[in-house]
Parts: sequence; C-alpha cells; structure tokens
Amino acid sequence: MKKGCPYGTQRVISPKGALPQPADVIDNTMEIYDNEVLIDVMTLNIDSASFTEIEKRAGEDIEEIKKTILQIVEKAGKMKNPWTGSGGMLIGVVKEIGPNFEGDLKVGDKIATLVSLSLTPLKIDEIIEIRPDIDQVDIKGQAILFQSGLYAKLPDDIPESLALSALDVAGAPAQTAKFAKVGDTVVVVGGGGKAGMLVTYEAKKRVGVTGKVIVIDGLDRAIDRAKKLGYADEYVLADATDSLEIYKIVSELTDGKLADLVINCVNIENTEMSCILACRSHGIVYFFSMATSFTKAALGAEGVGKDIEMIVGNGYCEGHAEITLQVLRESEPIRKMFQELYA
Repeated sequence: MKKGCPYGTQRVISPKGALPQPADVIDNTMEIYDNEVLIDVMTLNIDSASFTEIEKRAGEDIEEIKKTILQIVEKAGKMKNPWTGSGGMLIGVVKEIGPNFEGDLKVGDKIATLVSLSLTPLKIDEIIEIRPDIDQVDIKGQAILFQSGLYAKLPDDIPESLALSALDVAGAPAQTAKFAKVGDTVVVVGGGGKAGMLVTYEAKKRVGVTGKVIVIDGLDRAIDRAKKLGYADEYVLADATDSLEIYKIVSELTDGKLADLVINCVNIENTEMSCILACRSHGIVYFFSMATSFTKAALGAEGVGKDIEMIVGNGYCEGHAEITLQVLRESEPIRKMFQELYA
C-alpha cells in the first residue's frame, strides 16, 4: 500500500505543489493510501453559497443541478464549486481504513466529515435525490478522508440529516462562543438562516442579560423564523447589500455605539461593507459567509477608515462539533425548527 501525506498532497494532479483544497484537479481514485479512510457516501450537504450559485445557473431545474454537480466532480475530482470556491460536507459509512491512519474510527462507523468537499476526493456513481430547500444531495458514491481530515461520529440522539445540517455550519456558533463576551452588542447578518439561528442562540447565551443581540435578514420568512425562536433582542428586515441603511439601523439601535461583534452568515455577495460599517472601532467582524470577497472587505475597511479586526470564516474551531450539537440538545425550539426545515 502506498504511503500518503497527512495533508493529502499525494492526490493533487494540478497545479503541482498545491494542497488539495486550492488544487484545480485531484485524484479521486478510490484505492486508499496507507493513512487514508474510504467512505461509502450517503449524503452531500452542499454549502449554502455554492448550492445557491449552482441552482441559479441551472435555472432551478433539478436535472440541470444534477448535471452541474456531476460535471464539477468529474472535472475536479471533488465537489469544489468553480464560481464560489466552496464545497460543503458529507455523511457516510467507513468502508476501509489504511493501516497507518491514526484515529478512533472502525469499519462500519457512520460519520460526518468536518472538512470541506472542496478538498475531499469524491466519486459519484449516481445522484439519487436532490433536496434544494436544504442544500442536500443523496448519492451513491465514495470519498476519501485524509489523516488531517476532521470528522464526527454521528450521535445516537440526533437524526442523521439534522446532525449533518447543523455540523455543516459548526464553525459559526463555535466561533461565536469564542468571540462574544458578556455585555457585548452582537449583530447577526443573515440571522434567520441555518448558521444564523445557531449563532443567534450562542451569541445571546454568551452576552447575557447585559448584552444585546440584533438579527438582520432580508427575507420575511427568515425574520419570522428568528422571531419565533426568540433569542435576539431586535429583529430587522433589511437588505444587507445596502451598507448605509444597515449602518443607520445599527447606529439607531445602539445609540450610535455600533456593534462590538458583527457576524456575517449570508449566502449572497456584496454584504461586506454593511458588516464593516455596523462595527465599532476596534470591534470584530467575523465573515462566516463563503460569499465574502476578502478583497472587498480589506480594501473597503481601509477606504472608510475602519480599524477593526476582520476574521476569515474558518469552518474549524476547536470543539465546534460538540458545541453545535449541544445547541440542538439545549434548545428545544431550535431543534424543532431544524427538524422541520432540514431533517
């Protein structure tokens, strides 16, 4: 059996010297190296920005969406959206484990991978069903997990599709738990979406009664969801691409102090400046959204003279799977909402 690099560089076809995520093409041959894990895949959870873009380009036609996904995987050897650069995650069953793989997995374990599909070698034999409302794709196929790849064994007390939906955005509530402090004002842009609902709960939990959580969303149904959960202090229906309007709203709701922490959970472009303007000097903006242009964010903040800390939406945060699944256990309203929407 061939020896593999922990980071999966043995799979990179082009460009030479790249790691699997930024690579254009990787080897998706399902013969494992000595430190890899072979997974029989059940479901792909395409990340929201990626699925939205694919759906738009396919004219919302299911057969065209299938065709696009198959073409992407066939060309790249992985599910890396060529327009957004993002992927998603998967659930499946461990079929084979390389003799030098270090971990607690055994054949037959049902797991969710916690690394992006944009770096995961994937082969799709058949697309069984596409559920566009929740960005999930049931397939027959296989995938490879590298030694460095994170994973979570699926819990017995939470349905698989529910766990998959939550774990897909696990980095967001976990990073919120790290950044939000008692007494802070937190603005959650896209607070009525999947990540946004988890973030709102975690933010309110961390800021306490002396803090304030403001949810902003551009969709009536999303704001209604957030209000039904009831974890924020203010709910605002507004277009996050209208930077000055968002600034005005947040300024009014905070008596001009603005937010200590702004978390961007949207799946559309051109919301960077809304978040930047809503944040106080020396505050934090966490761009969880994969629709974010970090060039726009960096140059935009410079252009308006904002000295703030801007954090890339790293999908990994230590303990993120445990924190996210715990939200589903702690909050019956969120669990029920997620069950209705995603399970």
